[in-house]
Amino acid sequence: MERFFRYTLTALIGLVALFQFVQVITRYVFEMPLMGLEEIALIPTIWLYILGSVNASREDTQIRANVLEIFLKTDRSRALLQAFSDLISIVISLWMTWWAWKYFSYALRVLKESPTLYIPTIIYESALFLGLVMMTLFTSWHLLRNIRYLLGLRATPDHSLDPDFPQTDEVREFDVLTDIRKDNNNG
Repeated sequence: MERFFRYTLTALIGLVALFQFVQVITRYVFEMPLMGLEEIALIPTIWLYILGSVNASREDTQIRANVLEIFLKTDRSRALLQAFSDLISIVISLWMTWWAWKYFSYALRVLKESPTLYIPTIIYESALFLGLVMMTLFTSWHLLRNIRYLLGLRATPDHSLDPDFPQTDEVREFDVLTDIRKDNNNG
């Protein structure tokens, strides 16, 4: 799964960058914009955003305010907070998925096409519904893992912190970046 997201997201971001590069060159250098390039670029752009969100749900690395997590002393209390957070996320995600389903079913009934190239818009209109379904499933998986830890069925929590030196994933990422800068300056 890791490999799928790594290569798919890399290909999508490369494709979006390529489309933007071609559009800038043709429009401002050759003064001959390509008609319909925006319609084509919309497809990988929307899928990039949605699959990036799905990947964040899969890795459990969404942006969040981890303030309470630092003040909690035990792994159990942090797992309880995370389970509560996951439960709220699932409720909101289910609500959004319901609305995305209504839009997706409408798009299936209407079967619109893009104005210039006549590309079926369902190609990118389906992204939101499918992405929200996957995000809900991954968040449910993390909730299940936290509940299993709380019930004693798992040995380690998903988010453990050293009580003497509370450190979040964001702090670890910052440390990696500063270590790289130190290595580059010393070398």
